[in-house]
Amino acid sequence: MKNIADFNRFTDDLEENGKIMPVLFIGHGSPMNGIENNEFSDYWKKLGKEIPTPKAVLVVSAHWLSRGTRITAMDFPKTIHDFGGFPQALFEVQYPAPGDPGLAAYTAKSIQSAKVDLDHEWGLDHGTWTVVRHMYPEAKIPVLQLSIDYYQSPRYHYELAKELYQLRKKGVLIIGSGNMVHNLRMVAWDKLNEPEYGYDWAIEMNENFKNLIQDGDHKALLDYQKLGKAAQLAIPSPDHYIPLLYTMGLSSPQEEINFFNDKAVGGSLTMTSVKWG
Repeated sequence: MKNIADFNRFTDDLEENGKIMPVLFIGHGSPMNGIENNEFSDYWKKLGKEIPTPKAVLVVSAHWLSRGTRITAMDFPKTIHDFGGFPQALFEVQYPAPGDPGLAAYTAKSIQSAKVDLDHEWGLDHGTWTVVRHMYPEAKIPVLQLSIDYYQSPRYHYELAKELYQLRKKGVLIIGSGNMVHNLRMVAWDKLNEPEYGYDWAIEMNENFKNLIQDGDHKALLDYQKLGKAAQLAIPSPDHYIPLLYTMGLSSPQEEINFFNDKAVGGSLTMTSVKWG
């Protein structure tokens, strides 16, 4: 985007079409979901067919933590393999979706509560591409990532998300990618293949989260540290939980809420996902 005239032409192209794109929180789980055809990835494929084709996809991934808020602004973001110990086939995956520097600049300009830097180094990490490649396998729709400022409060992220709401009116699909219950230290690795195996506290907290979401009790979800021992076990660190706060901030009270992939994995993880709208 060379000058202000180019920017203005871009914003004119992002016209509101009267329809509001849904917003998604997706439990992404293991990177292997990116190449496996299983019940989780099958539902992601289903979503890609059911949701109106977006002009672009903006993802808040649990795996891009930064000081300050950043947005990818390159023409062609690289595929990041930010994991270890998995089969070579997973490292060979490339998801060559284009970026959208114009949308990145527009989004950064739209956010008034924080300075948003345009980033040309990051790319698409596995919190993004493992999900989006199932939804849009042709990799033709622009995909951007917004980072998580790890030094800010839950309220900060929730309020910042509200400033992104207009993007939903302009055909942008916004996804928060993390996991509601995510305690890797307590995973029962020997139970990974046991269907819906969850510790009592993980199942309890997953149900509590769903009830609070359904009731629209965002205050309790923002103050998750006050939800008791089960919440402390479910969220030992907030990285995988914060993307949920973004999607809550992007939702509106009158919207229909649907849960999907609502299952525990390995005792201490849940894949529970939410669609608003």
